[in-house]
Amino acid sequence: MSHHTFAVHCLDCGHVEPFQLKQTTCSNCGSNWREVHYDLALTREILEQNLHTRPFDLWRYRELLPIAEYIPYLSMGEGGTPLVHAKNLGMMLGCPTLYIKDERQGPTNSFKDRQAAVAIAAMKEAGITEAVLASTGNVAISYSAYAARAGIKLWAFLTSLVPLEKMREVAIYGTKVVKVTGTYDEAKRLAAEFARQRNLHLERGACSIPSVESMKTLAFEISEQLAHYYDAEPQEKPTASPILRWKAPDWYVQSVSGGIGPLGVLKGFSELYEMGLIDRVPSIACIQAEGCAPMVAAWKSNKAVADPILAPKTHITTLSTGDPGRTYTVLRERMLNLGGGAFESVSDEETFRMIHLLAKLEGLSTESAAAVAFAGVVKLFRQGVIKANEIVVVNCTGHTMPVENLVLGDGWSTDITAPRQELETKPQEGLYGALSNLAPEKIRKIVIIDDIEDARRLLRRILQSQGEFIIREADSGKAGIQMIKEDPPDLIILDLMMPEMDGFAVLNLLQEYPNLASIPVIVVTAKELTKDEQILLRGKVKALMHKGKFMSDDLADEILEAIN
Repeated sequence: MSHHTFAVHCLDCGHVEPFQLKQTTCSNCGSNWREVHYDLALTREILEQNLHTRPFDLWRYRELLPIAEYIPYLSMGEGGTPLVHAKNLGMMLGCPTLYIKDERQGPTNSFKDRQAAVAIAAMKEAGITEAVLASTGNVAISYSAYAARAGIKLWAFLTSLVPLEKMREVAIYGTKVVKVTGTYDEAKRLAAEFARQRNLHLERGACSIPSVESMKTLAFEISEQLAHYYDAEPQEKPTASPILRWKAPDWYVQSVSGGIGPLGVLKGFSELYEMGLIDRVPSIACIQAEGCAPMVAAWKSNKAVADPILAPKTHITTLSTGDPGRTYTVLRERMLNLGGGAFESVSDEETFRMIHLLAKLEGLSTESAAAVAFAGVVKLFRQGVIKANEIVVVNCTGHTMPVENLVLGDGWSTDITAPRQELETKPQEGLYGALSNLAPEKIRKIVIIDDIEDARRLLRRILQSQGEFIIREADSGKAGIQMIKEDPPDLIILDLMMPEMDGFAVLNLLQEYPNLASIPVIVVTAKELTKDEQILLRGKVKALMHKGKFMSDDLADEILEAIN
């Protein structure tokens, strides 16, 4: 392929010129806001011919990236992360088509590996040997790893609110760490001034063409992977080109700080649509931490410009960008042009609870920034914004591992204080909810009676995520009665629709035993009850919940009330 099939277009004056990394503004009007356009017809032809021979990684789509030549030795296997069917969480939400793009499996366990891989490749191609960035953690970690591989010296300005584990991870790669006592936006200003004074290349976030373009690869992979999920024989990692039958989700959901991820992903889906590879561009849902949600506030107020948050009040420091600048304006305009989307915020407490729930339901351990997206999905389902029959993909953005302090010793960072110091508040503790406070001596016994194994497993995982219980399962009404008679529990969770002995019969039989009649029963059923059936349950059950329409918190509340 000729690598001269892309050009830079100014978003303000429309001027078109070749891409050069060191040229950061439009040569015609001076705007910082430019983007790359490709010869998409030619690109489709090339991908159809070559895609099936390429490994499933980020560089599989190299013709849609602003890199003249792919540099194999810089690659560490970035991209090509799994698309996991979230069967248990989906069952809890009543959404059978919920998927997780597991970006924890990148080289440094973050989706920012995509950004770093392309940006550092562009720096190497441009002959840059020293660069500066500001970060809340994951960007600095990813860039540090790739910069080390490329032989580029890196300066990272990190707000002092960034966890020390992340700072040590940055430092271990040889990056010069500058710890700023102040907000992330202040760290950005200091980094920019440092780069200006030393005439160094500055990573400019959403104004950086390689950074935005890198995020498109998420859209490409998701569309290709979904096509295989909906084949007769799904494949985790495609090996043959399915290019004429890719599939877009209805929703793409991601936690947001500065907004570069959704901006790039939306551009990626739009390019696939223009090439005729997908039949629609999905709605984008951007989720922010409640204590630093300038985009959410602007979206809900129908404002085109977000008012900055000068003093973020969230312990999720990796999402504490108080001023998204024009990124929000561009993203909002494009989302509205494509039919909408959503911006929503979640509290720190909702996020911390989701960390526990996601680990226990899906076996995924995430950092808090990733859990924000999942807490947002729950909220959007509850609000009816996302429908149960829609295909939803959530970006699990990262899970970084700590570097032990002894590995680095002292003197691994330089501390500076920003002019406007923000006081750090003490994180709240024990935010997981009332059930997790049950002492071991108060462990309750619960019997689940349901003939469907998946339903029993989901209820078990929800219970385990909410506290300490002794849980037993019965796959029929008859087995459940025998289990209850042998060792009466503190609570029964009962399905109504079972063969031979249904839930109504179980309830009637329990009433015949004085020592069992008083055990509280929560009915969890998919059955839409008639008025007569509702009357039959009256006085016999503590609560009635419908499968696919209740959340884990709802069940926890009912359990607390029933057993206390």
